[in-house]
Amino acid sequence: MEELLNKLNPMQKKAVLSTEGALLLLAGAGSGKTRVLTHRIAYLINKGVRPFNILAITFTNKAAKEMKERVHSICETGNQVLVSTFHSLCVRILRRDISRIGYTNKFTIYDAEDAERIIRDIMKEYKINDELLKPKEVIGTISRQKDKLITANVYAQNIGSDFRKKLISEIYIAYENRLKTNNALDFDDLIFKTVQLLANNTDVLEYYQERFKYIMVDEYQDTSTSQYMLVKLLANKYKNLCVVGDDDQSIYGWRGADINNILDFEKDFKDATVIKLEQNYRSSKTILDVANFVIKNNFGRKEKSLWTENEQGCLINYEKCNSDRDEATFIANEILKKIKEGYSYKDFAILYRANHLSRVLEEQMVRLSIPYKLYGGVNFYGRKEIKDIISYLKVLENPNDEISLKRIINVPKRGIGDASILKVSEYAKENNISFFEALSKAEDIQDLSRKTKSILDFYNIIIDFRTKSEQFNIPDLIDYILDKTGYLEELKKEGTDEALGRISNLEEFISKAVEYEEGQVYDDEETSLTKFLEEVALVADIDSMEEGEETVTLMTLHSSKGLEFPVVFISGFEEGIFPTYRTLISENPSDIEEERRLLYVGITRAQKELYITNSKSRLQNGKYMNNATSSFFKELPKDLLNIKEKTDRFSNISFSVEETTNNYRPKPNYKPNVASYLKKEIPIPKNVSLDFGVGDNVRHFKFGLGTVLNINPAGADYEVTINFDNVGEKKLMANLSKLKKA
Repeated sequence: MEELLNKLNPMQKKAVLSTEGALLLLAGAGSGKTRVLTHRIAYLINKGVRPFNILAITFTNKAAKEMKERVHSICETGNQVLVSTFHSLCVRILRRDISRIGYTNKFTIYDAEDAERIIRDIMKEYKINDELLKPKEVIGTISRQKDKLITANVYAQNIGSDFRKKLISEIYIAYENRLKTNNALDFDDLIFKTVQLLANNTDVLEYYQERFKYIMVDEYQDTSTSQYMLVKLLANKYKNLCVVGDDDQSIYGWRGADINNILDFEKDFKDATVIKLEQNYRSSKTILDVANFVIKNNFGRKEKSLWTENEQGCLINYEKCNSDRDEATFIANEILKKIKEGYSYKDFAILYRANHLSRVLEEQMVRLSIPYKLYGGVNFYGRKEIKDIISYLKVLENPNDEISLKRIINVPKRGIGDASILKVSEYAKENNISFFEALSKAEDIQDLSRKTKSILDFYNIIIDFRTKSEQFNIPDLIDYILDKTGYLEELKKEGTDEALGRISNLEEFISKAVEYEEGQVYDDEETSLTKFLEEVALVADIDSMEEGEETVTLMTLHSSKGLEFPVVFISGFEEGIFPTYRTLISENPSDIEEERRLLYVGITRAQKELYITNSKSRLQNGKYMNNATSSFFKELPKDLLNIKEKTDRFSNISFSVEETTNNYRPKPNYKPNVASYLKKEIPIPKNVSLDFGVGDNVRHFKFGLGTVLNINPAGADYEVTINFDNVGEKKLMANLSKLKKA
């Protein structure tokens, strides 16, 4: 163990040896936090702590798997440590004791699409127009309440006389009742119900406090209120809690993450030790200098500064293009150029603020035959054909799952329409039975007529599948369902490229089931359909990312956190896109700080080279929009940038204008007298007055914002030299150009 410890830097070693009490590790980007966590677990085991008593919580299955493998590689009993995501941990706890709060342990986990379907059904039942109240707005509100641990009844008591909130509270109550009837939980419930279970059942809480005497939480800056409360409950007895995070990388406020959890850690745990991991092993000095320069503009942060012993590295490439197509072409050509220099396709990542920005980039990848993989689009398990088969499997485990039943009752087509489904639903409610049980009584339901046989056939095939689920392994069960329902046959008959793609996806899903059965996922636990469904329900898109795949990576900046690439492109660096328009009009200063942290995350993904690109014109909502350069551009240190601007691609002459530190002039702190800049031999214009001076910011209707560098009289007007943010240095006539002080 001593040999392993000697490979750590002084701060890392100190963190590993600090095993008792509360510990906050402020781990900057690329500072080796995973190494610290794995060595800390190994050190705990080495000093006599049972692996069974150690819990490590990560945010992705990919990170959990990697950490478990690394712990096992340095400590033989490391695979006995529970390394889990928040949601997986909660499912484990709930499967054991959820009966304490009125559910059975065969509960179904609903995704966002399932939840929205329930909300739509309730709104239709309550005759609430979705133009008046959007289902996504309702879901968002309910999700926020659950994250704050606010129940439907408590929310209803606190809404006052607000009409919209009153409607949402009614839907929230009905939604919770529907989930309970279906023996189902949504994603927010997994943590919410676990906190509820632990808080109200002392014996269950004590069991887990004794089980997890040493707790480590990665990415603590991304924890929400409910996650924070879960950790606090579990750690409250022994208080051996180590949290690892970086407030400068807190980028999930929009989905409930509370940066104050990490900023206020020492207030929650009075005797907490704080250790800063600031040595970066990933990036060049130049990349880190730019990152530090940017993030220091945030006020809500703990003071720290990344440093490295890596080489200085090249300047950051800043490229301004004429259009989004030119931008995509530039990026693609740069990749091809670097491939010739010896790079591999897997060395490149193209990052953007929102998924819709990937389209033009993808088109250029295809046009130039560059292999790429897109992350953050439709999750594999969210595709129609996969969700259909998963719904069949869910019903076998939980026949009360009305949402899954309604999804598959006419898939493939059986002639059972919405009207028939509604009649079955009404019959179930009138007789206080489940939807599944009502299917078996189709002959007793009035007005079903010709549909009775189809409904009974569907009921009987589900009964058959439930019987087979006890006899078959999961891959064989999926094969049996695809065959007996005619699902696969229908796709084969369709014969289109899309249908063939769906068949390929189903084959991939069976491969996933085979992998699961072979124990590659749960190699130390008994396999079951319940656990398989958990696996696919909790998987994230990024979990499917394979190391060493020879493709360029395309993903959002949010998805890139935790990853690293030799060469990174941050595209779409434009005002209204990055930062977003919503952020720009927000009155909350923390919103712009989160956008800045997102930029910091993007910059620190790069190891060797970083490109930042934007375009003057971009096709948005069917119209070409002229976007100003991102306001974050002003925060980039110009002496560390290689700034280029592409000329019009239709021009006969091709050249680039380079801006260096020689003509970059920061705004002076004083306002010189305009007259002192005028040449005396040229008379001062009589009918023109200026409300700005050298050093002031001005706005031009075409070129946007700029800084005044010089002012000279020019007959009847003033000639003003301006350094524009978007287009560089220009000389304009003040009155003619209608320059205004910004």
